[in-house]
Amino acid sequence: MAQYEQNSIFQDEKVNNVPLAERMRPRVLSQFIGQKHLIFDGSLLCRAIKADKLGSCIFWGVPGSGKTSLANIIANSTGSHFEKLNAVSSGVADAKKIIDEATKRFNAYGQKTYLLLDECHRWSKAQSDCMLPAIEKGYITFIGSTTENPYVSMTRAIVSRCRVFEFLPLTSSDVVDGLKQALQRDVVLSKLKITVDDDAYSYIAETASGDMRNAYNALELAVLTTDVDANGAIHITRTIASQSMQKKALSVDTGTYYDMISAFIKSMRGSDANAAMFWFERLIEAGTDPLLLARRIVIHAAEDVGLADPMALPVATAALTAFQNIGLPEGRIPLSEAILYICNCPKSNSVVTALEGATAAARNNPSARVPSYLMDGNHPRTTEEIDAPAYKYPHNYGGWVQQQYLPDEVKDDVYFTPSGNGQDTGCRQPKKK
Repeated sequence: MAQYEQNSIFQDEKVNNVPLAERMRPRVLSQFIGQKHLIFDGSLLCRAIKADKLGSCIFWGVPGSGKTSLANIIANSTGSHFEKLNAVSSGVADAKKIIDEATKRFNAYGQKTYLLLDECHRWSKAQSDCMLPAIEKGYITFIGSTTENPYVSMTRAIVSRCRVFEFLPLTSSDVVDGLKQALQRDVVLSKLKITVDDDAYSYIAETASGDMRNAYNALELAVLTTDVDANGAIHITRTIASQSMQKKALSVDTGTYYDMISAFIKSMRGSDANAAMFWFERLIEAGTDPLLLARRIVIHAAEDVGLADPMALPVATAALTAFQNIGLPEGRIPLSEAILYICNCPKSNSVVTALEGATAAARNNPSARVPSYLMDGNHPRTTEEIDAPAYKYPHNYGGWVQQQYLPDEVKDDVYFTPSGNGQDTGCRQPKKK
């Protein structure tokens, strides 16, 4: 009996030492939080998981958005063998071992293998190439998890054989749902009498930046460091939540916070340097994540200044990089320089209007054909394409020559119209004659 009690104590202690984020990792689809654009009744991903017919895929998104959790759900629901690697710590030998075992398993029992690769963008070309034959033959179903854009950071051969699913940051509502579930379902927290104020939930959700893991860590820290009151309950207030998030509590309500963000944006657009600096500092003092403001500065350099002063974008991105390397408080200085530069620049939104026009046209004309003289000359041509007009090399005509580049369906469309402000004069694009 004493031995049983001792083992039980050790087991409880082991569970208590596992982080809340890991204890709350969902095991079935019904427990999964967020990504409602991917996970809903009848969605492709849900049907494939339930039928155990999921092909090779890549889960791409910000930390804490559920990539690994969904991969674990797949592991729990599949009848296939499941292997897991981390691209940071694994090498070619690890990949070859899994391939060899998967091949034997498939040939002997017809059982395929799922391979979950965390941080898959870190795999070298050699590692990726050795995996390709196994994926093509069906021995291995590859599931990559990455925070980096796979179209840029991964080898094309792997990406072309996978379906890419983009995971979006969780909404504040998703995060609050997850926190409330933790109080009800977690084997540790559910045994405690815990009350959390609504504004404490909201604060954690808003400052977690769509990262469920970050939110779970904050809730667990708040519970573990808060004394039990006279009623035997642990009461989590907004102040305790802000201390647990290790960020200053916003000294404004939610509505005012978004109003100040709007004022900051519109002050930069309106070229009011004094107002932009005031709202920038007011937001910093209120506890706003400076990286949120830095991203807005970069966006406005392209959206509101654009071609009127093309240097605004490199100034803004340099300020963002500087802040990431310096942090507070000195990191405010390069951000302030970028704000003042943008405020004092001539303004043009021709980049945004051109993008919106081209986007609408591309979506409305999915079957538009490339003019024959613009096609790649290395593939076989039809008789009609061979007889079509030849491509005119602009440099043979002094740098510009009249020629149709748009598909016939939209050949007369105009997406870019220079504003005439600053350098946005359209001089780089000769007028058609």
